[in-house]
Amino acid sequence: MLFAQVSAIAFNLGLPAPEREYRFDPERRWRFDFAWPLIKVAVEVEGGVWIRGRHVRPVGYLADLEKYNRAVVLGWRVLRYAPHQLGQLERDLRALLA
Repeated sequence: MLFAQVSAIAFNLGLPAPEREYRFDPERRWRFDFAWPLIKVAVEVEGGVWIRGRHVRPVGYLADLEKYNRAVVLGWRVLRYAPHQLGQLERDLRALLA
């Protein structure tokens, strides 16, 4: 479901469908939920926000900080959303690509 939503937004902006579970770091097993490797843009959908999921518990949060900082060092631009915020993706991608 999320892939279809993100792909439709990408299509509206003239982008190809994103790659799913894209491994962006050759040294670690980190993956982006959705990525456009040629332009180094990624989208992460952080689940479990309201139920104390992995991304909001201390160990998971700290691991995410390390992952996202490494992505920036490698030249990636990462957009992060909770599932209910994906309505903002088209606006944000449009601004990022302008």
